[in-house]
Amino acid sequence: MSSNRKILLVERPVEMFTESCFEVVEEPIPGPAEGEAVVKVEYFSLDPAMRGWVRDERSYLPPVQLGEVMRSGGAGRIVSSKNPSLPVGSAVMGMLGWQEYALIGGTTGAMANPLPDGIELLDSLSLFGSTGVTAYFGVIDVGETKAGETFVVSGAAGGVGSIAGQIAKILGCRVVGIAGSKAKCSFVVDELGFDACIDYKEGNVAAALRDACPDGIDVYFDNVGGDILDAALQNMNDFGRIVACGMISVYNDAEPSAGPPHIFHIVTRRLRMQGFIVIDYLARFMEAAMQLGAWAAEGKLKNRVHVVDGFLSAPTAVNMLFTGENSGKLVVKL
Repeated sequence: MSSNRKILLVERPVEMFTESCFEVVEEPIPGPAEGEAVVKVEYFSLDPAMRGWVRDERSYLPPVQLGEVMRSGGAGRIVSSKNPSLPVGSAVMGMLGWQEYALIGGTTGAMANPLPDGIELLDSLSLFGSTGVTAYFGVIDVGETKAGETFVVSGAAGGVGSIAGQIAKILGCRVVGIAGSKAKCSFVVDELGFDACIDYKEGNVAAALRDACPDGIDVYFDNVGGDILDAALQNMNDFGRIVACGMISVYNDAEPSAGPPHIFHIVTRRLRMQGFIVIDYLARFMEAAMQLGAWAAEGKLKNRVHVVDGFLSAPTAVNMLFTGENSGKLVVKL
């Protein structure tokens, strides 16, 4: 190919992403300067955080500006290089954005890291990427999860939730998932080994949690917020921990929503609720990757990736995160 297609953010979404939010442009493939390399992108990562990145407001990363390439993680292989540490043919992953070719390294390129031998590109964006590392530190560090406890995770069939629940199970917990269909519930119980799973679309979630967690909830790993968070609050044990990883149920709200009705249980039950972002743990990524890899090699940890084909599918595929159509880590294959 002699050109590079890019998908630019040109309009900020009010609720869900729409086609008018993006524009496809075609430019020459960049040439690397000294210290730089060019990556042919093979996969985009689609993550709930992307909805926050396009808001024009202060956050842990600057917002994507109108006219910029849509920010996303990605993985691919070097096709040209003027950096000896990034040889042609080597695999890398990083913040490559929605484009077919990405300039990395130097002072102007995107941040990306070479992949160790034996790590597949898809695994670098899921089990060994921010998805798996988020689950690891959320369960281990933030949740301080211990054997014998009851661990509940929402978004249980998603990328982070499915791995978080499996880690809790490895640690010796009773693990209960919350997901959005009978098929997803069957997946996390029958394939991932959870003890139970609640379909939040069927009946009262707070009551279902009481049945599934007769000894209460010690750790709640929250990926969705909203009514599901409120249901968990009603069932938390004294001194329980809530790992606030994401609140995808409110990301598309045009106006801020009111807090959960039972938020006062944080006081009465002396709960600890802590938010975290995976970049807080950049210095310890290797620790997480090594342990995740060991568990996977022992057959204790399974990794499901939901692949959508086609560069131009990204603007619509990203909404699958909010409609619940994906099962496992969601990526686009170029």
